[in-house]
Amino acid sequence: MAATASSSIAGTGLTLLNCFSSSSSRCRTRSRSVTMAVSTDQKPKTDKLILRKSEEAFAAAKELMPGGVNSPVRAFKSVGGQPIIIDSVKGCRMWDIDGNEYIDYVGSWGPAIIGHADDQVLAALSETMKKGTSFGAPCLLENTLAEMVIAAVPSIEMVRFVNSGTEACMGALRLARAYTGKEKIIKFEGCYHGHADPFLVKAGSGVATLGLPDSPGVPKAATNETLTAPFNDFAAVEKIFEANKGEIAVVFLEPVVGNSGFITPKPDFLSSLRKITKENNALLVFDEVMTGFRLSYGGAQEYFGITPDITTLGKIIGGGLPVGAYGGRRDIMETVAPAGPMYQAGTLSGNPLAMTAGIHTLKRIKEPGTYEYLDNITGELVQGIVEAGKRAGHAICGGHINGMFGFFFTEGPVYNFTDAKKSDTAKFAKFFWGMLAEGVYLAPSQFEAGFTSLAHTSEDIKKTIAAAEKVFREI
Repeated sequence: MAATASSSIAGTGLTLLNCFSSSSSRCRTRSRSVTMAVSTDQKPKTDKLILRKSEEAFAAAKELMPGGVNSPVRAFKSVGGQPIIIDSVKGCRMWDIDGNEYIDYVGSWGPAIIGHADDQVLAALSETMKKGTSFGAPCLLENTLAEMVIAAVPSIEMVRFVNSGTEACMGALRLARAYTGKEKIIKFEGCYHGHADPFLVKAGSGVATLGLPDSPGVPKAATNETLTAPFNDFAAVEKIFEANKGEIAVVFLEPVVGNSGFITPKPDFLSSLRKITKENNALLVFDEVMTGFRLSYGGAQEYFGITPDITTLGKIIGGGLPVGAYGGRRDIMETVAPAGPMYQAGTLSGNPLAMTAGIHTLKRIKEPGTYEYLDNITGELVQGIVEAGKRAGHAICGGHINGMFGFFFTEGPVYNFTDAKKSDTAKFAKFFWGMLAEGVYLAPSQFEAGFTSLAHTSEDIKKTIAAAEKVFREI
């Protein structure tokens, strides 16, 4: 069913940190007084230390791992200070190693659509582990999850499982070039498709968060055939096709951007891309690593009614375990080895644990009412935050589609990465730390989407909005 999305945002301060859920067996009942501010370099100051264990652990981590983390956005560079170190998760809650409890709107960056550490998924994993954790050989669970993905996603007639979204996008790009016999690709500014060399051009996400140029170490030859256009600017795409007649292999995009913040396509943008790719014998790839099974059971392509040639997936289809996939029309997918000549392989691809978690997660979200529920709670959340920000005098806009949302500290509207960069990132940093002190964990970057889950309740949403109202008054 075709649809369009709503669009709107929020601001911050730091105060008393209390556990939200007094009934939680994991909740620490002591209160903690916090005073923080973000200076011009966005580094928060604390008058009373409440993250001592996290600070000690992160100091040690920086001696062991580059920047102390294994993925850059986790380092809190864009909001100042240092990351909190997580001890455990359950449902929509997180606990750090200092005992602080948070309502989580990151959801492991998207996979936790039914909530963290779901009892049914954990029970299924426990049974699967008794048979072994990795076979390095085919297993029946691969068939089961493949059948579920093919039945759900309109574009997919065959699928190849891999171990990450980056791998999925690498495979999809190689496949598109192999199938078409052409090399040039069009991607969009601010869209992130993993850290493979051809994609690290105006890539948004962690690159934008860190303020880095296109990554050092990427040879010019790797990106010579990568052409970029602003998201939502179809005229720019037309010009690229006109200037490169017969040379474009693929148009590659997030149908809803999640790596420049949350940005929805304008009406007819996706359908126009579908039309021009067909007219020019190019392929259309939807990177649905974030949007797959989140905007609807069939992903963004089902939600908007536009079917690409190839789709990449990840996150939700692994139920919290490392996974990725790419799939598409049968004639295209039969180019992939061993059916065809395009080589791609992986030691842990289709491993039984990831397949099990994915199967049981998809079973849950296929139940009636899932996406209506996500739409209701996420809509309430975004509307509440945006309205609270406006009442407090902040420039803010934001929006959501079912379980995915975002807001920007700018009047908006936000149609592309250039618009997103107009946001007041210093104010976002203050808002982030203020919400953290109130027990709400948001993505530590203005340029990342947020996620809700079936584990979030209306009470969680109300507490989050109340926290935002308090923080908005203080920043």
